[in-house]
Amino acid sequence: MQPSHEQPRNATTTPNATTTEKSRRGGTVLISGASIAGPALAFWLREHGFHPTVVERAPAVSDGGYAIDVRGAAVTVAERMGMLTEIQQARTGIRALTITDADGRPLADVRVDQLMGGPDDVEVMRGTLARLLHERIAGVEHLFDDSITSIQQDSDAVRVTFERAGPREFDLVVGADGLHSNVRHLAFGPERDFARHLGFHISIFSAENFLGLDRSATLRNIPGKLAGMYRARTDAGAKAILGFASPRLRFDPRDPSTQLPLLDKAFRDEPWIVPQLLEAARSAPDFYFDSVTQIRMDGWTRGRVALVGDAGYGPSPLSGQGSSLALVGAYVLAAALGAADGDHRSAFRRYEAEMRDYVTANQRIATDGAKTLIPTSRTGLWMRNQMLRLLPHLPKSITFSKTLERAANAIDLPEQP
Repeated sequence: MQPSHEQPRNATTTPNATTTEKSRRGGTVLISGASIAGPALAFWLREHGFHPTVVERAPAVSDGGYAIDVRGAAVTVAERMGMLTEIQQARTGIRALTITDADGRPLADVRVDQLMGGPDDVEVMRGTLARLLHERIAGVEHLFDDSITSIQQDSDAVRVTFERAGPREFDLVVGADGLHSNVRHLAFGPERDFARHLGFHISIFSAENFLGLDRSATLRNIPGKLAGMYRARTDAGAKAILGFASPRLRFDPRDPSTQLPLLDKAFRDEPWIVPQLLEAARSAPDFYFDSVTQIRMDGWTRGRVALVGDAGYGPSPLSGQGSSLALVGAYVLAAALGAADGDHRSAFRRYEAEMRDYVTANQRIATDGAKTLIPTSRTGLWMRNQMLRLLPHLPKSITFSKTLERAANAIDLPEQP
C-alpha cells in the first residue's frame, strides 16, 4: 500500500521558499534507502536545515515485515522525534515464549519482558516503524522504483546517475540501504571486504496462525536449527521463523527462487510444523531470507559519502539491535552535520568517533544471541533450556538482558536541535 505522502515515480518536489533557504544554508543530501535509517536521517537532516532526497529501489514504502526492537538510546531518539507514544501504542504485545520438544510439549516458558534490555524498550513490527517514520517526512523528495548506478565525487559535489532518473548533483550522499548496500559497493568496495558471516541463515515470513497463537511465540530447536512461529497483537495471521547453522551460501538476496531451495534442503524431513512452514514460505508476500552477517568497517565515510545503519555497521538479527543502531546512527550523523557549519569532513570524523564504541558493544552481543536462539550442540541446547527455566529466579545482572541493556545505552546522545 502506498502512503498518500509519497511522490510519483522519479517525481521532483519543488521546494518552497523556506526549503530553498534551508537547502542553500545546509546543502543537499541524497539518501539511498527508505526503510528505517533513511527516513530517520531525512527527518533529522531537515531539522538541521538540510534538503534531503530519498531514493528507494522498491516501488513504495514496505509494509508488514517482522518484529523488531527499539531499545535504550533509540527510545530517546524516538521520543525526540515525537513518535514514541505511537510506537508504544503499536507494540506487538507478545507476552510469552514457549520452547517445545519435537512433539510440541513445553520445555520452558518465558515471559518476553524478561528478555528485554530495559523497561522502556518496545517491540514493534518493522513495517509499522517504517510507516511512522515516513509520516514525519511528508514533503521530502522521494525517487521510488529507482537506484543509484554511479557515484563520482570531487571537492565540491557528488555527481550521481540513476537507473531511471536523470543525473543529479548533491553535496553529500548517504547509504542507508541495508546489509547489501549499493552505495557501499560503489563508494567503498565489494561486500566481501566488509561482511563477516556469523555461521547462520534465517528466514521470516507470514503464515496462517494454525497453532492458534495469541500474542505469543513457540519455538523448537535441534542442534543448529530453529523453527517456530509468533503472533503479534496487530497481526491477522502469524510470522514463521526458520534458522539454521551453515557456512556462507550462494544466493541472490533479491530473488526468493534462489533462496527457497536452500531452506528446503536445510529442513528436509524435519518434523513438527516444519513442512507446513516450508509450504507457507512459497506463497508468502513478505518472504525474507538472508545470511546472519555483520558489516565491519574501519570507517563509514569516504570523501562526501557516508554510511548509516546496516549499510555501515549491521549488527545482524542475532543482536536484536539493527533498528536501534539505525535510529541512533541517523540522529548522530545529522547532529554532527548540523554542528559542523558546512564542513562535512569534521562532521564525519565526529560521527565516527561518537558511534564507534556504541556499534562495537552492540555487535558484540550477537554471540550471546546465537547461543540463545540457535544453539549448535546438544550441550548448548540443554544449557540454554536450563537458563530459560531459571530466568525468573536469576538476578538481572547475570542475564543476557542486562548485557543488552548496557549495549543499548552505550552512547551519550548529542542535544537535539
